[in-house]
Amino acid sequence: MKRTCALIAAVVLLAGCGGGQTATTEAGDEGSPGKVTLEFWHLATSDPLKTVYEQRAKEFQEANPNVTVKMTVLENEAYKSKLTTLTQSGKTPDVFATWGGGVLKQQVDAGLIKDISSDVDLSEFTTASMAAYQFDGKTYALPVDIGMVGFWYNKKHFEQAGIAEPPTTWSGYLDAVKKLKDAGITPIALAGKEKWPGHYYWAYLAMRIAGLPALQQAGVDNDFTKPEFVQAGQQLKALVDLEPFQRGFLGAGYSTPDGQAASVANGKATMELMGQWAPTVQNDAGEGLGDDLGFFPFPEVEGGKGAITEAFGGGGGMAVGADAPQEALDFLKFLTNKENHTKAVETGAVLPVLKGVEEAVKDENLKTVATTLAGATGFQLYLDQAYPPAVGSEVNDSVAELMAGTKTPEQVAQDITEVAKSES
Repeated sequence: MKRTCALIAAVVLLAGCGGGQTATTEAGDEGSPGKVTLEFWHLATSDPLKTVYEQRAKEFQEANPNVTVKMTVLENEAYKSKLTTLTQSGKTPDVFATWGGGVLKQQVDAGLIKDISSDVDLSEFTTASMAAYQFDGKTYALPVDIGMVGFWYNKKHFEQAGIAEPPTTWSGYLDAVKKLKDAGITPIALAGKEKWPGHYYWAYLAMRIAGLPALQQAGVDNDFTKPEFVQAGQQLKALVDLEPFQRGFLGAGYSTPDGQAASVANGKATMELMGQWAPTVQNDAGEGLGDDLGFFPFPEVEGGKGAITEAFGGGGGMAVGADAPQEALDFLKFLTNKENHTKAVETGAVLPVLKGVEEAVKDENLKTVATTLAGATGFQLYLDQAYPPAVGSEVNDSVAELMAGTKTPEQVAQDITEVAKSES
């Protein structure tokens, strides 16, 4: 789980030709459907999701005797490489995993992906879960999982510092940080060495100050020098200036025994800004907080154009190749129908992308995340997936330098813009 999936932004160099077909079809007897072999590529290399997909494929084949589902299961890096090779030849699998965002848009522009807008009922999907897979009012994939980044915190520390409720505003958050420091408690754990955890702060502040449309527009005009993006850096610097992080944070890892997750899990720091996998990693890396662990969304910034109900994160979806047979779309709809999605959620493998399935989440921490996502009014994909990979990398690098005190908010905005323009 962790952030491996979220950190990667598949670089797909696409051929300009139309989509090819990887399914094989044999003609059947008169009046009977021909035999079809569907190529299904996914990333579930471990249980419980690996077994979930195997079971769904078996059930679909039993209901459709003419169909054989041939699965290719790869870990993230191998998947990126193999999919890149296939798409360069103008082909895709029939049904395949996608993180959406910029890479999916490239595939759509190359004519490799089926527009499924009129073929599926989208009314049951949550607003947040669909955001990464829709462009220009059209739908090109369906979500099977979703997650979001938020603050995981030690309730006992909040009580000790006299913080009655999780803050809902940025000024309130800064006040909470000050109260924790006054109480002799390290407010925040951060894996500065790995960079990507730090970029969450700048990304969320940009969302809250500039608003989602501004982030989307920046992906079009490649301009991150607008005042709101500079202000995001200024607000992050205001946090950094409070010296809220654990000692040695610039050299700290994320899941190491002395890293970010362990610092929170072992009660050495109060908060971490992290995805829905945080409780699992905390328990693996340290002692875990049990019932003392809480979650709250990133606060809104007073006067900003964004809302606290807008989430930042990622997930997983499934796309259908442009020339895939009807059975491929039928299989995707089968995977994502309410009954089967509920079963997947119950295993703990995924979080709900359909309305009303939150109750199937058994873990209390994940249920909090699922409920927050179900009510989300907007969703921003991880910047290293929403934008070209080089841009996402520059965001990570520049924000890390800002946190280290070697780059100003203005320089952050300028350097991200330069990379973005060079990639356009």
